[in-house]
Formats: sequence, structure tokens, C-alpha cells
Amino acid sequence: MTRVGTGTLPATSIPLWVSRAGAVCMSAGILGATSGILLAVYPGQVPEEMFSYPLTADGFTVIQVWFFVQHLGLLAGIAALARAQNMAPGRSARWGTGLAAAGMAMLAVTELIAITARDSTYPGDGTGLLDALYGVSTIAVGVGLVLAGIAVRRGGRWTGWRGLVVLVAGIFVFVPMLPALMGPFVLARLAITAWMLLFAALGYALWRADT
Repeated sequence: MTRVGTGTLPATSIPLWVSRAGAVCMSAGILGATSGILLAVYPGQVPEEMFSYPLTADGFTVIQVWFFVQHLGLLAGIAALARAQNMAPGRSARWGTGLAAAGMAMLAVTELIAITARDSTYPGDGTGLLDALYGVSTIAVGVGLVLAGIAVRRGGRWTGWRGLVVLVAGIFVFVPMLPALMGPFVLARLAITAWMLLFAALGYALWRADT
């Protein structure tokens, strides 16, 4: 067990695995942000109309498998948030963390399904379904984090930036990330990078909840 201290009110005990899952989420967020930057600056190996751009089909397969694993790290952070005892009890907490977790799990699986379109142009065969899967899963994460973020604010145990990070991560999905995803490739990658940094901040808050 670990104790919630500075930046949290009042002090309470949380399971040790919550802190460890927070460290995993922080690492996944940082690595996800790094991946986003690398994709934004990586020289295109295929024409821009290819779904795998800027990577070849083989490179795309590798990065999609990596994204699946990386999303599981983010999922660990959401699961830890549900047990961190920093949210006011009620439907916002239960529905928020449950919806966010389900959305992130779906998003992780979609990263693997996307491999089936690695040789396709965009738009092309199968990319419409992928757009729908990415959209539904991302929106589910966003709505879930907004609900959970409201519960965190109502709970009052996390103060300062910690009390806002969950809510901001949820709102960020809708403004500005979703509009950015409809724009140029580099802009979309940078928006996702910023979202990953918010998950890194959430992971840090969970990891260092006893300091």
C-alpha cells in the first residue's frame, strides 16, 4: 500500500499496483509522444495516398504492433485511475473509467486491425471501417475521461494540475485533436503527441501519488 500525500487531499491508502501502473502509463505516454514526433518528421517511403504513409507496408506492420502494446500501457493507467480512490463515488466515476477503458481497449485492437489495410490507398478498401473504429474508440475514451475528470474534481483528493489532468485529457479529444485528425498528416501526429503527453502526466500523478 502507498499513501497519498502532497497535491492530494485528504491522505488515504491506495494499492501499490496503482503506483506501478501509473509508471507504466507514464512510460507509454512518453514513448507514444516520441513515436508521434518520429512519424511527423520521418521521410515518406511511399506516396502520401497510401494508408501506411510514411512507412512501407512492413514498417507499418511493426509500428502498428508497437502501438497495440503501447495502448495497453495507457489502459493500465485508466485501470489504475479507477482504483486510485481520488474520485467522488457515483455514476461519473464508474461510467467514466469503464467507458474510457473500453474505448482504449478497442483502440488498441483497432491498431492491429489496421494492418490489414497496409497495402491500401487512402481512402480505399477497408479504410472506411477503420475510420469508424478509430472514431468510435477515441470518442469513447474522450467521453469517459471527461466523466472521470468531473469525478476527480468533485472528489477533491487531487489538487492543482493533478485535479485537472484527467478532465483536460478528455476534453482534448474533442478540441483540438479530432479536428486536427481531419487535417494534414503532420498536424494530426502533433495532436496525438500532445494527447500522449497528457497520459504521461496522468501516469506521473498516479505513480507519484505518495509524494
